[in-house]
Amino acid sequence: MNDSVSRPARPSRPLRDTVLVAEDDPRQAEVLRLYLRAEGYEVSVVHDGRAALDAVRRLRPDLLVLDVMMPKVDGLDVCRVLRRETSLPVLMLTARSAEDDLLLGLDVGADNYVTKPYSPRELMARVRTLLRRVERNAGPADAVLRVGPLTVDPLRHEVHADGRPVECTRGEFTVLSTMAAEPGRVFTRQQLLERTHGWDSMPTTRTIDMYVMNLRRKVERDPRHPVHLVTVYGVGYKLVPGPPIDHDHDHGDGPGIPSPRPGLPSPRPGPAAPRVDGGGRGAA
Repeated sequence: MNDSVSRPARPSRPLRDTVLVAEDDPRQAEVLRLYLRAEGYEVSVVHDGRAALDAVRRLRPDLLVLDVMMPKVDGLDVCRVLRRETSLPVLMLTARSAEDDLLLGLDVGADNYVTKPYSPRELMARVRTLLRRVERNAGPADAVLRVGPLTVDPLRHEVHADGRPVECTRGEFTVLSTMAAEPGRVFTRQQLLERTHGWDSMPTTRTIDMYVMNLRRKVERDPRHPVHLVTVYGVGYKLVPGPPIDHDHDHGDGPGIPSPRPGLPSPRPGPAAPRVDGGGRGAA
């Protein structure tokens, strides 16, 4: 190994979590392996995207450190495939520093990123942050979170809205499960950013707004007028029970008016009740 690379200290604690490193540059892969071993992790190394997919399925690691520019299958495609199969935390290594490129990596399911050239100590801090977050979010097996018609299962990484399954990226899921654990609490964008990507890992809170926008499309009846994932202007976001979601409008025509059986006319509603505005637009 080149003398210009400082040698990390020996492991100070027993081996525990397994980290898979997917890096096509042998020298950088060796540096990562040495530092991760010094942190006390069990480490496996592969050098192309196809081998990374095979190793994840075979070894079931606790975290994947994934280079974007990989032969055979690039890192973005590896992440896309894995997100259909597992909630494995992914820390992406990229030489691209443009914000749109970084957001693309997060959008396909990466949990965090480090831009090259990077400090190994910084990368180790990101690894520790991701693994701590996974341990914190796992919770007991029966800790299913329910907020109105929304159900969030952290252990199975599943979301249901009125019984309908909802597909979420890992970032979206972390935002939703964080707020579902404390319904009604207002979270600032920075707080949600720290939960999803660790302290100081993003230059902007735009990513949180993107996650919220995507979640509203998936769980709100009218994403333009959300009643569950609501904005507290000047502060952040909160998750509240709200009314049933009823995306398909097939559970009845409204409160107290059941859907007609086939072949029968719809029941005629009674006199309209006086409207009481809740202080929104149009209120007197």
